[in-house]
Amino acid sequence: MSREIDDPHKRLLTNLLQLQNLIKRDPDSYKEEFMWKWDSLEDCLHVFKMNPGSYSKELDDLVSFLAQVSHCYSEELKDFPEKIREILQSHATVLEPTMRMSFVKALIMLRNKGLIEATSILELFFRLFRCQDKLLRKTIFNYIVHDIRNINAKHKNVRLNTTLQNFMYTMLRDNNAVAAKMSLDVMIELYRRNIWKDAKTVNVIVTVCFSKVTKILVAALKFFLGRDPTEEDNSDSEDEKQAPQKSTKEIMLAHRVGKKSRKRQKKLDRALQMAKKRKKNKEKAEVFDTTALRLIHDPQGFSEKLLSQLERTTERFEVKLMMMDLISRLVGVHQLLLENFYPFLKRFLQPHQKEVTKLLLYAAQASHELVPPEDLEQVLKTIADNFITERNSSEVMAVGLNSVREICSRCPLAISEALLQDLVQYKTHKDKAVMMAARSLIQVYRHSNPELLHKKDRGKPTEATKERKILGYGESETHEFIPGADILLKMDQQEQEQEEWESASEDEDMDDDSDGWIDVHHSSDEEEEKEVTPQEAEDRKKLAQEVSSTRIMTQEDFRRLQQSQLAKEAGIKTNVKSRKRKRPGDASQDRGEMPSLGDIENVHKKRAHDRDSRLSTVMAGREGRGKFSVGQQRMNPHASTTNKEKKKNKAFMMIKHNVRIKEKKKRSFRDKQIALRNSLLKQQKKKK
Repeated sequence: MSREIDDPHKRLLTNLLQLQNLIKRDPDSYKEEFMWKWDSLEDCLHVFKMNPGSYSKELDDLVSFLAQVSHCYSEELKDFPEKIREILQSHATVLEPTMRMSFVKALIMLRNKGLIEATSILELFFRLFRCQDKLLRKTIFNYIVHDIRNINAKHKNVRLNTTLQNFMYTMLRDNNAVAAKMSLDVMIELYRRNIWKDAKTVNVIVTVCFSKVTKILVAALKFFLGRDPTEEDNSDSEDEKQAPQKSTKEIMLAHRVGKKSRKRQKKLDRALQMAKKRKKNKEKAEVFDTTALRLIHDPQGFSEKLLSQLERTTERFEVKLMMMDLISRLVGVHQLLLENFYPFLKRFLQPHQKEVTKLLLYAAQASHELVPPEDLEQVLKTIADNFITERNSSEVMAVGLNSVREICSRCPLAISEALLQDLVQYKTHKDKAVMMAARSLIQVYRHSNPELLHKKDRGKPTEATKERKILGYGESETHEFIPGADILLKMDQQEQEQEEWESASEDEDMDDDSDGWIDVHHSSDEEEEKEVTPQEAEDRKKLAQEVSSTRIMTQEDFRRLQQSQLAKEAGIKTNVKSRKRKRPGDASQDRGEMPSLGDIENVHKKRAHDRDSRLSTVMAGREGRGKFSVGQQRMNPHASTTNKEKKKNKAFMMIKHNVRIKEKKKRSFRDKQIALRNSLLKQQKKKK
């Protein structure tokens, strides 16, 4: 059906931006013009479907126009989203990239206006991840995360989340590796933003840890290891080899040569930004979140299956390290029994092994009180034989002792008495790194099991050592009350006396007639506390039971109890602050749930001076010393200079003739013979 329209209408129909603006202001007045465009869509789509790989400027502008004004004529355009969706579903992989992006943006605009359901468009977008278009995948990824976040902003949409999670579970098994990887990235990003932070999301990602595609496997492992998502390589190239990381100085030196251009400047800015980010991440303290690991339904089965995959995998060593890291953290967090893991790990514990400190850290992470002591004892013997020997350097020995300390602090029964007493002998080693590492091991067993140490190494008996009970394998200590709760009454009484004294002193200051001194009783003036008798210990226990059952503890109370327990272990009174610096490995030091790499690599040594400190040392040594010079100096520094000295400051062009004459004068007899011979030969040739 054709219609005749006048010239103003023709001009308006050809200018879609102007028509779009007018329709948004007054939809009813321009409905006829809109219907002209809506009728022409069918013809454009019919022509386009004949050759979907081509670009149609008319269809591109028309789709964008209809999407912009769709909210004004929602009833007339109720079939429009389905038409665009059908084209993308049928011809997504063969569409021209610009045309495909226009259709996607139109659907996004329709979804934002509420004209299309979230389920249909999101499932379609997940399928579009199969397209070989990096810009399209990035656009879809950002929109999916943004849309799901908005849906769950006010309250959780459980029905939609369950539908999408089930669909994404099938996408993770897609034959297209790129689509599966992007779907996994969406789930990880939603978990990281606390949108889908539930057990179902975590256990779906668990299944991805056994993928045969390296990129997908690495992304899942990094998720459970708590790595920064920005560290992941999101490129679609198959080459996963990372370029060597350069420092800021090396990057600037490389930029000095070559032609300067805007492209090279942008590349330089990106490289400097990445170098700065690497430095910041390196200086940032390592914090590990175990939330994802705790949401796994079957950690024992997962760890056993992952270990079986690790034993037969042919992946790169870096991927194997990540798998070992995850297994060790699973064992440590859930206190699993995985006996085959320790012999496998023991094969790599050699000083020359690549990333050996990380492997030692994994051994410490996989240690807990429920591990059979004989399994860890073999690991400790391997570390002692390969690291803690005089044939190795002091740094290697210190790292070995630190590893033993970290393992024994989590499983005190793992080491035999003979081996422990042998390692303790390094407390008098001439190297400070080894000596400090051995003493930190002593501190661990002073707290956990002093009977394994020599009597001279057990330290001074304290009240805490008498109260401590040495536990056997699988044994746990339970209390009917909070240990040390009786001290709270004494602290409250002291605070009350202090307040009364302060108020009394203020009254005395206000009294002008009183000039005398006031005797103040300080607890620091008391003599050393006497040994606690069994009767006093029983009385304290009853008092602690009474306080625990009748008093509601605050955070301040728990803080004071912790200070009291630390004071007991140090053998000092509660109100006296210890000036002694804590050593790494001290039992009183707060330990996190998982050991850190810094605990293993903590080598005590005198650090080398940096450039500024070396320069300051050099300048300090020059103070009071004359100016350095060679040869005889003139008596009067203001006297005139000689001709020889003046010649040094002249330009070369002024003195080059003198240099030539001087060179001729200084020729040796042999040089003169050669010059004469060459001159005679030259003259003979001219005569001929």
